[in-house]
Amino acid sequence: MTDHTSDPGVVSESNTAASASRRRAPRWITLTLAIIFGLFYAYDVWEAVGNLVGVSLNAQSLDTTLNGLGWTVLIWGIVMPVLVFAAAFWLGRRRSIAVQVLLYLVGLATAAALALDLFVLFSVGGLIV
Repeated sequence: MTDHTSDPGVVSESNTAASASRRRAPRWITLTLAIIFGLFYAYDVWEAVGNLVGVSLNAQSLDTTLNGLGWTVLIWGIVMPVLVFAAAFWLGRRRSIAVQVLLYLVGLATAAALALDLFVLFSVGGLIV
């Protein structure tokens, strides 16, 4: 019988398990990154809640009302950062630290771009107001 462990073309199950464990970040680092970046995403959610409360409380003083589209956009501003964070966490849970950080940063940039779009949409001279 021949020994396939010395053959470079044959990948054994122990080699793939060892290489996968080297690439994956430890669980405590994954959770630490999730908490740190989660604070940035939580700020986006807090800002969206402030927009929703501010618009709903000041609607009478602004002499305007919100229709269904306006409420949908304001609520989407709250839900969207949570979904982006969940997607970044889920996609990066078994990846290296660098990939996790990159996913969180891309998610933050996406959430910020969409929040800016909502701000422009509701700003003076925007489409809805």
